[in-house]
Amino acid sequence: MYDKQDEKRLYEQAIYLLNADASDAATTVAQLRDCINYADWKYYVLSEPVLADVEYDALFRKLKELEHAHPQLLTPDSPTQRVAMGLSERFPAVSHLVPMLSLDNTYNAEDLLDWDRKCRELAGTDDITYCIEPKYDGASVSVIYEDDHLTRGATRGDGVMGEDVTVNVKQIRAIPLSAKLAAYGIKQMEIRGEIVIHKKVFEAYNERRIDQGLEPLANPRNAASGTLRILDPSEVRKRGLNAILYSISDYTLLPGAERPDELSTHYKSLQWLYSLGFPAPAREMKVCTHIQEVISYCTEFEARRDDLPFEVDGLVIKVNDFALQDKMGMTSHHPRWAVAYKFKARQAESVLRRVEFQVGRVGSVTPVAKIDPVPIGGVTVSSISLFNEDVIKAKDLHIGDTVIVERAGDVIPYIVRSMPEKRTGNEEPIIFPTHCPACSSLLEKQQDEAAWRCINATCPVQVVERIIHFASKDAMDIRSMGGANVQKFHDAGLLPDIPGMYSIEWDKVKGMEGFGEKSVSNLQQAIEQSKKQPLNRVIYGMGIRYVGETTAKTLAAAVSHISDFYNWDVEKLATLSDVGPKVATSVADFFARPENRNMIDKLAAAGVNLTNDHKAQQAAADGILAGKTFLFTGTLSRFKRSDAEALVESKGGVLLSGVSSKLNYLVVGADAGSKLEKAKKLGSVSILSEEEFMTLTGME
Repeated sequence: MYDKQDEKRLYEQAIYLLNADASDAATTVAQLRDCINYADWKYYVLSEPVLADVEYDALFRKLKELEHAHPQLLTPDSPTQRVAMGLSERFPAVSHLVPMLSLDNTYNAEDLLDWDRKCRELAGTDDITYCIEPKYDGASVSVIYEDDHLTRGATRGDGVMGEDVTVNVKQIRAIPLSAKLAAYGIKQMEIRGEIVIHKKVFEAYNERRIDQGLEPLANPRNAASGTLRILDPSEVRKRGLNAILYSISDYTLLPGAERPDELSTHYKSLQWLYSLGFPAPAREMKVCTHIQEVISYCTEFEARRDDLPFEVDGLVIKVNDFALQDKMGMTSHHPRWAVAYKFKARQAESVLRRVEFQVGRVGSVTPVAKIDPVPIGGVTVSSISLFNEDVIKAKDLHIGDTVIVERAGDVIPYIVRSMPEKRTGNEEPIIFPTHCPACSSLLEKQQDEAAWRCINATCPVQVVERIIHFASKDAMDIRSMGGANVQKFHDAGLLPDIPGMYSIEWDKVKGMEGFGEKSVSNLQQAIEQSKKQPLNRVIYGMGIRYVGETTAKTLAAAVSHISDFYNWDVEKLATLSDVGPKVATSVADFFARPENRNMIDKLAAAGVNLTNDHKAQQAAADGILAGKTFLFTGTLSRFKRSDAEALVESKGGVLLSGVSSKLNYLVVGADAGSKLEKAKKLGSVSILSEEEFMTLTGME
């Protein structure tokens, strides 16, 4: 729709229009429409927001004000007269039963007071009850149930037409495939919601992207939106999406049925959906009888926004009574009976002072921006990964640039954009190195990759990073052998490589600062104990590119001894579950390299377990929990959750990620949340205390 030249022009024009005087109203209106249409296209079609919410809202308000002041300039195709545009051609287009409108935005108490005044005028009464719920940062979706079954799921699209993503929606376990709506006289129902991603899942996803030399996604909405539109449903299922269904937009009654009381107010309707097993925000809702109570709650909630497992960027306030909603009606852009209260943006300006280039354990060279320290969301940010050379070029970054910084998902620092309008002429281009900063080897880049890499196997920085990964908690779990100690031992010549972990000269360690007799003994025991780790941890610890914990388990289960992989080619590896061509190529290449086979020989000589315990696998298959599914929630006091999950798997049990009809046991610790409530509603899940779980597993 737009070429690169158009994109650059429209972006620069948008920034200019934020502060420009509208001396020529007709020209300014036309420019505002172009910029808003462009921003909508980037946001809804490409999932690449180009403007911060505050900037977009300012442009939209400016256009509305100009059209109000100059009504002759108002046209039917103005962004103020319809919802946001944009449809990709990847999925069939379908019509929403009711248009999915946007929400008007407020940012402070004065805005809310003004909105309340308008509500009372439109409703013709001062007796209005408001309902408040979190505004989740995800991808909007509409789902339709007919005759008690989920029949369609669609993206927001342009608000009138969306993309049919039913197959992908069905991969989201939080969304029920059927519900007992007919029991309440409902023939068909359209429900609106947000596809979201858990903070921890989002953080892990971004970490994987960073490991691959890719730029992380700026927020959970991008992750959810992009995943929802993947063409392969099996890949969607792996991404761990969730959902929050927050409103009933339309329904049809069965012949002779009367509207149930549950559909008289917004609050009742969502509590009802929740009781039927829908992922409604029932626990996070609040009903307020006057606007001052709303304002107080908004202030209080913003202070604890981080407590929720999903990202929220504000609150949505709605008139609770459906009859009043119908009376107040809608504009072509937004309902008059609802408004969004937007939280303060977690962004800040800073200056890019220099760029350092760091080498990772797989050789990728990552540029790291050093900026003037700036507080964002309670954290002072001074270093930000730029990921690869392409990102530097795409964002047109220079040393000395003023930049907009935010914490992606309120976790990862991220440069949103530079501010070329603030350049003085003294800025300098960022020059990406041609040789490794650590060992001076020539860097290489494969055609299908964004990252430059050092392929020198003896590069000192890579060696240290590999050892750190090998000793990490999720790999060999060698306690007290963290990054600082690995670096100290390596610098002292005591830990040259991974196998060197098992031949450290302890007499020399005892003479080093900070290592007394007890600390040395503990470290020796931890290293000795690591020799007994299962094969999957060894494979993961070796740091094979693209091989995470799950893939490592798949690989370990396929062989009797790790050396079996010496005879496996790419084609054979690709037959394994969840092993695609890229992973298969990486694994085959790893085991074909002489230096890696030499490392494996040294580990074997040191007594490290390199075999797959098929007896243990069979024991698990025949275990007392064989075929039973488990999920843990709340804070456990008797043991770590990871230990409890390992116990389940060792006895043949299967771990699930969420509450569903497939779940047999929910083990509940302190402060259990929505999982417990959902399990109770299902009625088919056995709910266990920690003590009952211990009895079931034979621990007591």
